[in-house]
Amino acid sequence: MLIYDMSYNELQEFLVSKGFKKYRVDQVWNWLYKQKVKDFNDMKNLPKNLLLVLSENFHFNALELVLKNYSSDGTFKCLYALHDGNLIESVLMTHSYGKSICVTTQVGCNIGCTFCASGVLRKKRDLTAGEIIAQIIDTELLLKERISHVVVMGIGEPFDNYKNLLKFLETVNDDKGLAIGARHITVSTSGLVNKIKEYADLELQVNLAISLHAPNNEIRSKLMKINKAFPIEEIVDAIKYYINKTNRRVTIEYILIQEINDSVENAKELAKVLKGLNVYVNLIPYNEVKEADYKRSTRDRQVAFYDALMKNGIMATLRKEQGHDINAACGQLRSTHIKEN
Repeated sequence: MLIYDMSYNELQEFLVSKGFKKYRVDQVWNWLYKQKVKDFNDMKNLPKNLLLVLSENFHFNALELVLKNYSSDGTFKCLYALHDGNLIESVLMTHSYGKSICVTTQVGCNIGCTFCASGVLRKKRDLTAGEIIAQIIDTELLLKERISHVVVMGIGEPFDNYKNLLKFLETVNDDKGLAIGARHITVSTSGLVNKIKEYADLELQVNLAISLHAPNNEIRSKLMKINKAFPIEEIVDAIKYYINKTNRRVTIEYILIQEINDSVENAKELAKVLKGLNVYVNLIPYNEVKEADYKRSTRDRQVAFYDALMKNGIMATLRKEQGHDINAACGQLRSTHIKEN
């Protein structure tokens, strides 16, 4: 079993069942998540009988680096192979406030967004919590720097892997684990309304982002097949539920695609949809992929869209583009590598 798949309590229960004192789990976790060792024999302050039990029951074989691409803007993307040969991606971005990683939660994706390279390759399986955690640890070891922020927005739909997502968040946020603050973690969903409400009931401090990408159901259904199951009206209702339960602001992700969803009229319509909600809109210039015949919105249209939102009372940011020169769009590097091999 992958050692990162064990929660603190699970590992403690296991060690106690083997006759070890409870405090041993603190020592093991220190080596795993603070020292980030990759061999049980490097856990120098543990007795030999404990090292033997650990090595007989657990392993570190989560990811193998296949390829890494560096961008001129400091972004780099890692293509990892899982133990079963499936490929996933993680993207590391540099910001003024620190290093941020975008992690993957599934092998492939069933959401089927027409603008996304991830959806071209259908879901094969969920990642375990440990496989998601390993993306942070292995990328930190490559980087030789601490990652301070996590975005769960890579390949797959996080809320479609809900149980493993929550276990991942627990270890990442735990002071004894990776100790990344809840408000430095963002989980993104394409709009699984039932899971948004279930997540709201947990009242976590982890940030929530919802991929909307359209101001009406006609456009959104063309871009995102999931809109037929969860239309905008239901998503707005779920946002209201989340805000009422948590008193936290929701980020609305909105990719700007040329002459599809990026007109001033679209912006005004979006402002009406979001009016009165504690949200802000993260405008993202579309990262073009070979799998989709869409173009990035021009800079003039991006700015006009942003201005229209602001004038209509909706707070927004126009995200700085990162990694465009290294196939940084979600699923793009994986898709390219599979086709080439």
